[in-house]
Amino acid sequence: MKKILLLGAFALFGTISAQTGFQLGAHIGIPTGDAGDVYSFKAGVDAAYLWPVATNLNLGIASGYSVWFGKDVSTPFGNLEMDNLNLVPVALSGQYNLTPEFSLMVDLGYGFLFADGESDGGFYYHPKAAYHFGPSEVYVGYSGVSKDGATLSSINLGYAYTFGK
Repeated sequence: MKKILLLGAFALFGTISAQTGFQLGAHIGIPTGDAGDVYSFKAGVDAAYLWPVATNLNLGIASGYSVWFGKDVSTPFGNLEMDNLNLVPVALSGQYNLTPEFSLMVDLGYGFLFADGESDGGFYYHPKAAYHFGPSEVYVGYSGVSKDGATLSSINLGYAYTFGK
């Protein structure tokens, strides 16, 4: 019985790995809301691994690394130089292909925030719309990290390449 289960597991994982896609990309962003008052722009790299689970639907995991670049903020007490803020999200990812060229995607999970030796985090979300050409895609999206009513967000433009596609 163990041999049959092991053989079935190898067959299942062999089928899944033959249809998977590792995606690597980069993005730039413009901070929105209150984040725009203290950060000038955002840049980062993204990684995802997606499995097809139904016709036109892929699910997987996503992560990456982004830097929110601080700017000098004028206060009544003088100028204050904001530290850069680093973001590492760990998320589940979903992609629905509307056509072979267009898809809608969303990443949902937890965003770890790091700045000047301190760390925090919150609920991470990143909906996006993509145009695909071959194994490449260009996307426009909105990303944010929310915690206790406060949100750090940006509008992003990105490029990604899917290996194994």
